[in-house]
Amino acid sequence: MANRLTAINELVDNARALVEHPKGILAADESSPTLTKRFTALGIESNEQSRRAWRETLVSTPGLPAFVSGAILYDETFNQRTFTSDEAFPDYLARLGLLCGIKVDTGAKPLAGTDGELVTEGLDNLGPRLERYYDKGARFAKWRAVLRIDVGQPSPICIASNAHALARYARLCQEFGLVPIVEPEVLMEGTHDLDTNIAVTRTVLTAVFEQLRSFDVTLTGMILKPSMVTPGDAGPAATPEEIAQATIACYRDTVPASVAGIALLSGGQSDEAATTNLAAMHAMDPLPWPLTFSFGRALQDTPLKVWASSGQDRELTQASLMSRVVDTAAALEPRDLVTL
Repeated sequence: MANRLTAINELVDNARALVEHPKGILAADESSPTLTKRFTALGIESNEQSRRAWRETLVSTPGLPAFVSGAILYDETFNQRTFTSDEAFPDYLARLGLLCGIKVDTGAKPLAGTDGELVTEGLDNLGPRLERYYDKGARFAKWRAVLRIDVGQPSPICIASNAHALARYARLCQEFGLVPIVEPEVLMEGTHDLDTNIAVTRTVLTAVFEQLRSFDVTLTGMILKPSMVTPGDAGPAATPEEIAQATIACYRDTVPASVAGIALLSGGQSDEAATTNLAAMHAMDPLPWPLTFSFGRALQDTPLKVWASSGQDRELTQASLMSRVVDTAAALEPRDLVTL
């Protein structure tokens, strides 16, 4: 019993640390094929060494731990060693004062019985994998489900299948000492309006928390990583204030106050849009839970362009990243809507 209480206390402490104000989470867990596409678009050769150099440049940025609590890694990076100090990446992050996270799903695959919808896989042998990741220094994990808005979509079977997988993953994470980041992403792609996304997000989050409760997941030891409630990228525009009000209303209706925190994903929004929308949400403080960011592209896109154009200059790239991180962390401060 004492060991279980100790394990739960560690989970809760790590979950709180991940959303400690004014810090967010750096999502650097793009798969090798995804990162290769981004490298290729900027004329960067993609190989094991260049991907390792890029990730090391990011996490070694001076001053980063003041605004970032942890970094989510891809398996390739997790198992690599740094160029500068020849340390395993999890050990290197720990020395810098950053919690190490790991993406553990194996990607979204076609879901039988649906019209092209997806379900995220990776539950096979997940327990032993989580045990190895914990032993090597991981303290939190991430699993992403993707749901598309279209006519009749996401379907009930798609929502139920992904919610069930997220809950099974979360329970396994906690059994092996890892804080689960639960990421049900409602994709931006589409012509839908804000009201449509409000309804979909409310339905998805309700299903996710029903499953989390049925698997007895400790909510104080988990983090929700949802998408902001926005119109589709080809739909009617909405202001940051409208997006903030829709998003927070959905979360208040569906996310228990006992959840350790909410770390928003950027979901392909521009750097400026993601940060402005986050700031608009904090104009609605006080909120029932800590609300922070877990951005990938919205933090990395500009620094990656600098890295490519400067001949992979470390200092220039890190200065660009710090500028983005500081601006994003500033969005976590309560402010009046009229100042946005």
